[in-house]
Amino acid sequence: MGDAATPADEQRPAYYAARPGTWRDWWTLLHPPYTAWHLAYVVIGACLAPVVNTTRLLATLLAFFLAVGLAAHALDELHGRPLRTRIPAGALVTVVVVGLAGAVALGTVGVVEIGWPLLPFLVAGPALVVVYNLELVGGALHNDGGFAVCWGAFPVLVAFVAQTGRLATAPVLAAVGAVGVSAAQRALSTPARLLRRRATDVTGGVVMADGSTVVLDRSHLLAPLERALRALSWGVVLLAAGLAVARLG
Repeated sequence: MGDAATPADEQRPAYYAARPGTWRDWWTLLHPPYTAWHLAYVVIGACLAPVVNTTRLLATLLAFFLAVGLAAHALDELHGRPLRTRIPAGALVTVVVVGLAGAVALGTVGVVEIGWPLLPFLVAGPALVVVYNLELVGGALHNDGGFAVCWGAFPVLVAFVAQTGRLATAPVLAAVGAVGVSAAQRALSTPARLLRRRATDVTGGVVMADGSTVVLDRSHLLAPLERALRALSWGVVLLAAGLAVARLG
């Protein structure tokens, strides 16, 4: 997972960000490890169903990829350019519209097939994307708790309802677990973003019991945060993959 970040690496807005320009900006916009992490919650929720319908699972995954992987991240980039991409604003707006429209279309098909229990999630999903990423309503959702509920619990619950047309105890417990894991993600990513995107210098040290001093700089502070984020993203994705193989293999 690597040692402390190099000075050149620290200039990137995220550890997974590519060098600016052309197709690399689109890679960065996708937030690949975080999008995969979010989609893993979809797989976990679906695999809790008594019978897993592969078509419904794939449709749910595609809907969340369009709504979150594309639309939400494009909205976030429009709101202040935190990833410093050079993607034109018009292209980002197009991605938002196409992403949300595609997700709503898939959700509408799901409501027709599964029934009204999916309807509240169809309405809430696009609303959460817009309200969270544009920090509307005074930023009421744009905080640690809102992040954990919107991008942790919500996909677990939606995926289960998309399979069964109802809720149950197991997906609710799993959704609470996803809230906890997502809260841990936020606790790690918030200081990492501060160090990468806002801090210009870090100086300090830790005085040990034997009188020696361990010098602290931005690299030393970033390294454990991002190692944990990498490990968590891979861990959740592989857990979801294991469940999928067990249920569908």
